[in-house]
Amino acid sequence: MRALLPTWSDWRPAVRSPGADLLSGLIVALVALPLALGFGISSGLGAAAGIATAIVAGVVAAVFGGSRFQVSGPTGAMTVVLVPIFHQHGASGVLAVGLLAGIVLVVLAIAGVGRAVRYMPAPVIEGFTAGIAVVIALQQFPSALGIAHAHGEKVWQTAFDAVRHYVSQPHHVTLATALIVAAIVLIGGRYLPKLPFALIAVAVATVAAKVFDLDLTPIGSVPAGLQAPTLGFVHLDQLGTLIAPALAVAALAALESLLSATAADGMAVGTRHDPNRELFGQGLANIAAPLFGGVPATGAIARTAVNVRSGARTRLAALTHAVVLAAIIYLAAPLVADIPLAALAGVLLATTVRMVETASLAAIARASKGDAAIMAVTFLVTVALDLVTAVAVGVGIAVLLALRSVAKEARLQRIPLDVPADDTDHLAEEHDLLHDHIVAYRIDGPLFFAAAHRFLLELAEVSDVHVVILRMSHVTALDTTGALVLKDAIGKLEHNGIAVLMSGLRDDHRRRLGTIGALPVGGDSSIFEHTPDAIARARCYLPDPVKAPCP
Repeated sequence: MRALLPTWSDWRPAVRSPGADLLSGLIVALVALPLALGFGISSGLGAAAGIATAIVAGVVAAVFGGSRFQVSGPTGAMTVVLVPIFHQHGASGVLAVGLLAGIVLVVLAIAGVGRAVRYMPAPVIEGFTAGIAVVIALQQFPSALGIAHAHGEKVWQTAFDAVRHYVSQPHHVTLATALIVAAIVLIGGRYLPKLPFALIAVAVATVAAKVFDLDLTPIGSVPAGLQAPTLGFVHLDQLGTLIAPALAVAALAALESLLSATAADGMAVGTRHDPNRELFGQGLANIAAPLFGGVPATGAIARTAVNVRSGARTRLAALTHAVVLAAIIYLAAPLVADIPLAALAGVLLATTVRMVETASLAAIARASKGDAAIMAVTFLVTVALDLVTAVAVGVGIAVLLALRSVAKEARLQRIPLDVPADDTDHLAEEHDLLHDHIVAYRIDGPLFFAAAHRFLLELAEVSDVHVVILRMSHVTALDTTGALVLKDAIGKLEHNGIAVLMSGLRDDHRRRLGTIGALPVGGDSSIFEHTPDAIARARCYLPDPVKAPCP
């Protein structure tokens, strides 16, 4: 636990020179404001929930998290998971799920599983990132098209319903507002990346809506501050049905936060986050946010990137971002209430475009057909079903393809027997006997469940010999299935009157084979450290042994 708690060394550089962090935090807050509002609305709990998450989770994660650059708050990926939870369990269900997910994250941090993210395959990450971008874009269709009541069980169904209503009753001003805002954010961000064009575009759209009396639906009333902390959303009779969604939210929060922290490490020189401490900080953030009406939070890749590029040096920048957001809400809540929903939809549409790294997708697609398939399946399942299922399916396919690839590396090769040259009259006779009646096979690579049965088929076909020598020194891995299959192969050979010897058997492999009775019938007398010793022993099994003493 002590390793998970903050220390004075986290803050010493910030106290000595806070200027760069304060400026970076201000810039990130201006970028985060429209995103927090938009993601709060998209989740179903409203703009106030998004702001509460950005403030509360932002503060807690900045203090207790494991990355000095990470900026936490509501994210598009989390919104994708929360929408069906909101429809099924309501607002109180979403808050309870966030609280339970926070507890799960704290447990994972204490258990030390934070480093597991390094094993996530890149095609899965790219596939679900592209899928999330599409899902977020589909979520904006109702607001961008000016449709208040679009229905569907899945996001793509709701988007299709919104388009259908728009065709019958078009709202051109709403759509134009969303597209113009998106264009300003994308074009401005490309040429002047340090300016908060998302906030500028939203402000211009809000002023234009007021001045020209445009028919645009505003956010509506936003509380001038945070609500008092409460546990009133917790209903004990409901918790049992929320465990599965909470685990899904915890898995996503862990995955996205650790990926974001890893990306921040890559953008800054000489930094490295603590993954277990990051899970701990995100867990506490998700425990705290629901108490103030906030949705589950994660590390936000886009805001974290802005933080790094704006010159942040310590976690003071992320803390400043949350404080600035709190000041905006307490001092300017009426102005926030007038922001058009279409303008926020435009900001989020621009965000989805930035999320997709086309060069990375193309590189993975060209790398191999297997990687391309993993990425495509993960993408499709993300859009059609949900993110957690997509990650599970993508990782499952990746594991199967990896096992298939490893299994292909395993080989059973017949190896020529090396007979030392000498001047005896029986040299030619020895060569004939060894090559006609004794064979040696070398097993290369792993002998495990995915590859073992091939060896059984190959060894079982060995005939017209008296002795088979199995050279085991190149076996890299041996599981119980491989041992059992080898036992079966040895049994078939010995049943056919063929003696089996082994050489180069590792001690751990020998123990496993001995435990399940997979060693040759001769036991220790059939196992040799070196192959020449096994050859010498093999001569004794020939019908007419060479004239040399048998060992």
